[in-house]
Amino acid sequence: MNKFRLSLPTILPDPPPIHGKMTEGRNVYHPENDPAFTGLSVNKGIDHPETVNTDAVNRFLKKNQRKELTTEQYCEGILSGNRTILSRAVTLIESNKPDHQRMAREIIGRAIPFSGNSVRIGITGVPGAGKSTFIESFGTHLTNQGKKLAVLAIDPSSERSKGSILGDKTRMEELSANPNAYIRPSPSSGSLGGVARKTRETILLCEAAGFDTILIETVGVGQSETTVHSMVDFFLLLQIAGAGDELQGIKRGIMEMADTIVINKADGDNIHKANTAATLYRNAIHLFPPTMSGWIPQVKTCSSLRNTGIVEIVQCIEEYIELVKKNHYFKERRASQSRYWMFDTIDAQLRNNFYKNKLVKSALESLEQEVSEEKISPFAAAQELLEKYFEAMGKH
Repeated sequence: MNKFRLSLPTILPDPPPIHGKMTEGRNVYHPENDPAFTGLSVNKGIDHPETVNTDAVNRFLKKNQRKELTTEQYCEGILSGNRTILSRAVTLIESNKPDHQRMAREIIGRAIPFSGNSVRIGITGVPGAGKSTFIESFGTHLTNQGKKLAVLAIDPSSERSKGSILGDKTRMEELSANPNAYIRPSPSSGSLGGVARKTRETILLCEAAGFDTILIETVGVGQSETTVHSMVDFFLLLQIAGAGDELQGIKRGIMEMADTIVINKADGDNIHKANTAATLYRNAIHLFPPTMSGWIPQVKTCSSLRNTGIVEIVQCIEEYIELVKKNHYFKERRASQSRYWMFDTIDAQLRNNFYKNKLVKSALESLEQEVSEEKISPFAAAQELLEKYFEAMGKH
């Protein structure tokens, strides 16, 4: 067997400094290149395949790429009640891209003749009042009556990250699976009153899609929350009992605007507290001046968990709508709201155009620094920025 033994050097030579090949940033010694191993042949290996199959990825993306729709296709889908297309149209409305905004305006313009045939209900309340649970119980009752319900849940946006969890839909499990209900969570995006800036347009699209009841759930409660009152027919304030002085955390403005106050979580040991709270609110309401609608605000109690008191709330809303349609306040209020949103849109567009102006952007940072260092008054800095803006506008 010795005649078949290879004759190898007793001690391997030190790796030469140049024979190695560069691999992953290091010189790797290859013995087949060393003169001591003359005659040793090594088959060349294949190239390492790519980790990602580019062709497969491209085929997948091409197959699953969302097809862009035309304005006509959007309108046809919305009017036919296609919820997927409705959701995509709402996304266009919420987008800040100029192309999306132009298309959204055209879609809204075509949808307006088919809108206005719903009852718009705004629901607000202190954090923890059970707004989402109430909407699930209330909405399920409406859909059982044959109503088509759209819920626009406004989720608060973070002041730091500007993001939103958009988790309201997960708390309405039964309603989200209801074929007669459509739930659309949207970020507040820092807009006044916690109401998304584009909620008004979303309402019009939902009405054009055939929904006859629109619920708008707003963020928390506060003086700025009154913005929701400018886009709904009926304003419902949701409260809870047993949280201290029931009237302490409520702003007078919201109390005056509420068409009905509902004390939620009136179940179990909390029933007595809920009834006591309802009495306090009824006494407080009598101190407010008469409403323009001629309606006397009501105070109700309910349990969203036990589904008690929901029927009485529905009847209360129906009585209100019947009254305001009979005395023509319903139509007058809708017209007033449209005028309000025209001026609000003008204000928003002017503000946006102002801050995008090149002269304003170039001077804003330095003036902001001077104001911070109290070298110039805020009013003088604002006037200087406005003059630059008007100067730029005069050149166009």
